[in-house]
Parts: sequence; structure tokens; C-alpha cells
Amino acid sequence: MGIITNIVRTIAVRVHKQIEFMAAHPHKFQESILHQNIAKAKTTVYGTEHNFHDIHSYKDFKKNIPLNNYESLRPYMNRVLEGEKNVLWPGKPKYVVGTSGTTGGIKYVPLSKDSLPYHYNTARNAVFNYTLKYGLMRIFNNKLLFISGSPKLGKTGVIPSGRLSGIVNHQIPRWLKFNQIPSWDTNIIEDWEEKVYKIAQESIKEKMSMISGIPPWVLMYYESLLEQTGAESVSEIFPDYELFVYGGVNFEPYRKKFESLVGRELDSIETYPSSEGFVAFQDIKGDAGLLLNVNGGVFYEFVLANQIYDEHPERIELKDVEVGIEYAIILTNNAGLWASILGDVVEFTSTDPYRLIIKGRTEHFLSAFGEHIIAGEIESAMSTSLSGTGVQITEFTVAPQINPPEGGLPYHEWVVETEDGALELSSFGRILDQCMQTKNFHYKDLRAGKVITRLKISPVPRGTFTQYLKSQGKLGGQNKVPHLANNRVHVDGLLAISKGPIIRR
Repeated sequence: MGIITNIVRTIAVRVHKQIEFMAAHPHKFQESILHQNIAKAKTTVYGTEHNFHDIHSYKDFKKNIPLNNYESLRPYMNRVLEGEKNVLWPGKPKYVVGTSGTTGGIKYVPLSKDSLPYHYNTARNAVFNYTLKYGLMRIFNNKLLFISGSPKLGKTGVIPSGRLSGIVNHQIPRWLKFNQIPSWDTNIIEDWEEKVYKIAQESIKEKMSMISGIPPWVLMYYESLLEQTGAESVSEIFPDYELFVYGGVNFEPYRKKFESLVGRELDSIETYPSSEGFVAFQDIKGDAGLLLNVNGGVFYEFVLANQIYDEHPERIELKDVEVGIEYAIILTNNAGLWASILGDVVEFTSTDPYRLIIKGRTEHFLSAFGEHIIAGEIESAMSTSLSGTGVQITEFTVAPQINPPEGGLPYHEWVVETEDGALELSSFGRILDQCMQTKNFHYKDLRAGKVITRLKISPVPRGTFTQYLKSQGKLGGQNKVPHLANNRVHVDGLLAISKGPIIRR
């Protein structure tokens, strides 16, 4: 056993005990975090304006602090970016993370010296805990690959800024960096296609045990590996590859393609990071429910997902959630976000301990005809339909076609990136349509009532989604095309790209 593995094992034993204690005492941690955050920010601009000195209970908290989205906090963030201290949180943020806003443009999320350690430590703890529990500590003897945003920082206003994954990269301890790929020079390459190509080139001759990244970009890395080596599978290149760590998107629609490229099944850990806080992580093999991170500097509230845009939705704390109900997450963190709508829809699978699954985004929905479809239903239908078929799809997105140019009834158009033939996709489309009717009764009623006709699959060649993101200046990092939208912006853009030459390395 190597020196690094011995160090990791020592830390992992302690981490495992901490996670079990956290899971057993969720309400104690949540109450403590709420009071700590309020106490620390009492004298800030936001704290003074919202009477933090009068907040002694959750009831007081709800009375004094309204639900916020980025637009309602923007005036405060503008002051923060201009260099003003003690606005939302004591002092100034250590960094800000630029991410896509729900109303367009960029929103900036603060990371404080208090919040930043939780982002790296929670990711580390998730991996250490899982590898200890399931006998995978040996992976630390070999190389670990983190496909992330560039760690090179810029400035927004007077505050250092960058992508979350790039900023967190700076928190990795020096002793663990010895096992880490890619190198700094490769990791700061801005052109994403060149970067993935170089990562593959740099890693080909290494003994790789763990790969981490969001599924679309890891798929791109796999394909580059196979292209450069001529190998038939990733396992042929990396026989010691045992663990895949991912987050950011639902893995299930990608699983079949992943396994075909790797050549076998892998252990995997799903994580639920966000710029606002590290929400949850998988701690049990094969369990879809992610353990809620109740000791991560974040205080959670919840609103019924279908009420999130009501004028005065009912807010509840963790102890009042129920299994099987879809909630929008509201969070207050130790960087100065107060009762902020995260934008995610989750459903609890357990309350002892608290485990949840991610169902989609509050702003990602499809309801052009009253069908009220969310991302979770789209992704589940795709995953179920792919099972047992020979069809391989690497990416997809769905949008309504209200006025079909060919005439006839409207429908949902699924743009899928694939190399399969039209005949196979036609048969697959029928399966998918039936699955959608099973997943969403509104869709079934609309089909039965002939309000809409069967969904249409529009195949595009491999590389289309990558080229589309590149054309939007959004290739790489955590950027991705959402799996559904209530408008045709992404679908029309993808179809336009597919009619031209698809450029591949």
C-alpha cells in the first residue's frame, strides 16, 4: 500500500464517522447553521435591513427574510462586485463564480472564506467515504483524472472570479496533486476541444483508477482516447479504471453509451454540487438517493415545486418534508445568499436519513399544450426506452413544435445526437412516445385527445451538440444544453448547425 493510500485511509476513517453522525442528527446541524449564519451577518447591510437582531427562530427567519432570486439580490451583488465590504456577508467574497442566470445573462455567486472549504471537502469526503466502505482504497495508488473548468482566474469587478470547478481545483492539497491529471498547462487551455484532446494525450500512458467530470465531457474524453489509440474500449487503455465520479446532469440517459465505450460496468458516485453550496452525495452503492449534506454551511428550506412561482408560496424547513413529493430547494449559505431559490426540483426518497433525487430545474419545463413535463420525466423516459434496444444516443433535447412546417397536429420534437439509422430511430420513437405517456398523464391525455401527435425524432450527427455550444461561447466547464425547453431556441440552433459541416478533431 502506497504512502498516499495510507494517508487517505486515515482521513477516510474519520470522514466516515463524521458522515454517519451528520446523517443521524440532521435537525441539530440545520438549527445550528441557521443561527450561526444569522449571528455572523447581523451587522451587514442585508442583516441590518432585514432585522437579523430580531431573528431567534425559523418563524422569525421567514417573517424577516423574503424568498429571493438572483434579481432580488442583484443590487446587493452589484455593490459587492464594486468592492464594498459587509454587504451580504462580513468582508468581501474570496471569489465569485459566474454562472448562467435564469432570466438570461450571467449571475455571480459569492464564495466566502467560510463557504469555500465545504465545496472541496464535501467532494473529497464523498469519495473517501465511498472508497472506504466498498474496498476501493487502492485507486489512490494510481492516477486520478478531474475534468474541470480552467483553474486560471480572472476578475469580476474587484473580486477574483472563475468557474466553480476551477476555483475548487486550487483547494486540492499538495500531497494529492501528485496523483492528479491533467497538468496545470493542459487544464488552463481555453479551447475545450483542444483541452480534451490534450487531456487524453497526457493520460494515455498513465495507470488511471478514477475519472471525474460531467458525463457529456467525459464521453468526449473517452472518444478522444479511442480515436488517438485505436483501442476498442477505455478498459483496454486503463485496465485499473474502477471509479467514475459525476454530477451536474442525470447520468442514466448516458449510461448505455458510457458502458459501451468503457467496455464494462464501473462503480460510480453521483454528487450534487452547485455554486451556492454542495447539496448532497451518494453514499450507498446502487441507491439513487443522495445523502443531504446537512452540515455544509447551508440551511435548507423547501417549497412545493408547483407553487414556487406563486406570490407567497409556503416555505417549510427540513423536518417537515415528506417522501415522494417534489420540492424546489431554497437555501441560505455562509457566503451571503439568503432564502435564495436554487432552481432545482428534488424529491426525497427517505427522511431517516434524508436522501433525495434530483428531478429537474424549476425553469426547465415543457408545457406548450398544458402537459407540465419536467426534466426528470424526459430523462427517465429516454433511459427506460433505451434499455433493451440497440440504439445509442449521446445527447438530446426536446422542444415543442407548435406550427409544424409540414402541416398537421403539433408535437414534441426530440433532437438526438446519434449514429443509428433512421429505421431504428423510427421504431425507437414509438417506444419513447409510449414511455412518455406512461410517465406523464397530461401527455397521454393530449395524445388521446388528438391535441398533439406522436413525438418526432430529429437525428443529428455526432459533434452537433458540441459545435452548438461552441457557437454560443459555452463549450466546456459545467455548460450543457438542457434536456428540455418550452421554446425552440436550442432545437432550432442545433438543427441549423447539423445542416452545415460538423467539424471534429
